[in-house]
Amino acid sequence: METVKPLIKEICPTSTQVWVKKGALLVDVRESSEVATLRFNVPNIINIPLSDFEKRYSELPKNQDLVIVCRGGGKSLLATSFLINHGYDPAKVVNMKHGLIRWAQKRFPTIGDTSTVLDSDNLVNCCDNSTNHSTKSACCSSSKNGNSSCC
Repeated sequence: METVKPLIKEICPTSTQVWVKKGALLVDVRESSEVATLRFNVPNIINIPLSDFEKRYSELPKNQDLVIVCRGGGKSLLATSFLINHGYDPAKVVNMKHGLIRWAQKRFPTIGDTSTVLDSDNLVNCCDNSTNHSTKSACCSSSKNGNSSCC
């Protein structure tokens, strides 16, 4: 039986840091009001709200790695799918799973009020140091590619 690879690759915030250091462009698909409250603090970032994405996606380079991001990973997954379906290379366009919520939990660079994403309803602690080993292993080994560290 043939194994089918998913078209959309997802990476975690930790892997996103590596992509950014290698020159990837972060594409934030959150609305401008969301970005005004809290944003990623990275050198290469563009905001194209999902509501404008269909009109503006052609602003994105096809020859550069793109990491599509949002608050929780759902809207960016839609935008990633859209780009791939419009001719962007699936090896160059990835979705950052868990979004800004996990980015802020990992204390990666942000500008603004992190309390908007770090409230108790958004916290996912399966991989922190206080969790027992069996729960941590189950969570951290659940990545799609099986070789990523805890996201």
